[in-house]
Amino acid sequence: MQSDRRVSLVIFASGSGTNAENIIQYFHAHNNIIISCIITNNPQAGVIERAKRLKIPCLIIDKTSLNSEELFFKQVADFKIDAIVLAGYLLRIPEWMVHKFHNKIINIHPALLPKYGGKGMYGMHVHEAVKNAGEKITGISIHLVNENYDEGSLLLQAYCDINEKMTAVEIAEKVHKLEYAYYPACIEYFVSEFCVFD
Repeated sequence: MQSDRRVSLVIFASGSGTNAENIIQYFHAHNNIIISCIITNNPQAGVIERAKRLKIPCLIIDKTSLNSEELFFKQVADFKIDAIVLAGYLLRIPEWMVHKFHNKIINIHPALLPKYGGKGMYGMHVHEAVKNAGEKITGISIHLVNENYDEGSLLLQAYCDINEKMTAVEIAEKVHKLEYAYYPACIEYFVSEFCVFD
């Protein structure tokens, strides 16, 4: 990583933004990495209020603009983007963006991929599927993003024990703890060690 400037990360989020806030807090006053802005596709997303409270710029970018490289970069012209972090972002990342930021888009999935991944498998849908399958362990998968849902190269997996008495909500709570514990540090390590910036 370059030493003459801090690397700029942009967080994509569609929901309440708990993971986004955890990441922002982790990199607050970091020597080498900054969170430049948050991008959401959802005008009602809770992450917008979190961004205001945390004094992080937040842009609402709809699917049409996301799918157009020209429109996207017009909207983010004020921000340098070195890498992208997905934190509960529900739209599929378009191919142009996957290629433009090759191996610089990181996502977290609330299950142990390749199980319980793919289109429609997000949030409580995942935890309900894990419970219904009678799994004894679940966890998180942090991975790079490619053209297909949840199929990019794995960076890290972390596990937790569960049992048949637990509800999907209780499973989600255990998984969230893993997300908060591992996601920011994994982002930091990957960006610092493996990303080459222009």
